[in-house]
Amino acid sequence: MKNIAVIGAGTMGNGIAHVFAQSGYSVTLIDISETALEKAVGTITKNLDRMIKKEKISESDKAATLGNLKTSTDMASGVSGAYLVVEAATENVDLKLKIFKDLDANTDADTILATNTSSISITKIAAVTSKPDKVIGMHFMNPVPVMKLVEVIRGYATSDAVTEEIMEMSRGLGKVPVEVNDYPGFVANKILMPMINEAIITLHEGTAGVEEIDTVMKLGMAHPMGPLQLADFIGLDVCLSILKVLQDGYGSAKYAPCPLLVNMVMAGKLGVKSGEGFYSWGHGTKDLIVADTFKK
Repeated sequence: MKNIAVIGAGTMGNGIAHVFAQSGYSVTLIDISETALEKAVGTITKNLDRMIKKEKISESDKAATLGNLKTSTDMASGVSGAYLVVEAATENVDLKLKIFKDLDANTDADTILATNTSSISITKIAAVTSKPDKVIGMHFMNPVPVMKLVEVIRGYATSDAVTEEIMEMSRGLGKVPVEVNDYPGFVANKILMPMINEAIITLHEGTAGVEEIDTVMKLGMAHPMGPLQLADFIGLDVCLSILKVLQDGYGSAKYAPCPLLVNMVMAGKLGVKSGEGFYSWGHGTKDLIVADTFKK
C-alpha cells in the first residue's frame, strides 16, 4: 500500500506527489518530459523549504520527503507494483482515456486507478479499462500541500471498498475527503465555474472593470481571491474546457462560456501560465500567490 505513482509533473501532479511523499509513501512521479520532472522536484523542494522557514517541518522531514520521491519518464516501469496510481495530466478527455488504457495494460489487477480530473466523467474514463470497479476520482485542490479538500468521485461501477479506501487514505494525508457522485463538474466546479463565467460576462457587458469585480467579491463575499484573478490562476483554457463539459453534460445554456473567455483563450491569453489574462503576470508571480497561501 505504500507504493504510489503519480502521472503528470505539472502543478497538480507535483503537489500530489509532495503530499504523498511527505506522508511516508514511496512515490514515483511520471512524465514524458525530463525537464518537467526536474522542475517539479525543484518546486517540491522550494515548498518544503518554505515549510521549514515557517517551522512546520524540520530539515529531517524534508530529507525524508525527498527520499520518498523518485521520477521516471517510462510509464510501464513507473507504475509497476503501485498500489495506487493518481493521474494528474492535462484536462483533456482524449489524453486521459489514452493514459487509462495504458494504465490498465501495465498495472496489476488490484491496483486502484484514480484521476485528478476536475470535470470529466469518471464512468467514461473507467469504461476504457478492464476494472471499472477500481477507478475513482481524487480531485485535489490547488495548491495541493495547503488545501484540505479532496473530492472523492464515485463512477457508476466504483466499488464501496475502493471508495472507502480512498476516503481513508485521503484522511491519512491530512485532507478532508468529501464523497460525491459522478455528474459533470462534480460539486466544486459545477458551482465555481458558472460564478467565474458570470464574472467574465459582467466584465464583457461593461458593468464594471476587472479590479472592481474582484474587489466586490473579495470584500463583499469574503472570498480570498476574486473570480477573475482565480480564473487567471486556474488557467482560462482550463476554465473554458470545464464549462464546455458542463454545457455538454447538462445541455443547458446557463453553462455556455462567455464569448470574451473564448476569444481570450483563442488569443493565447491564458492567465498566469501565459503571463497575461485578466491581469498581467510577471515571472514567478504564481509562486508568489502560492507562497502567500502558505502564509495562512
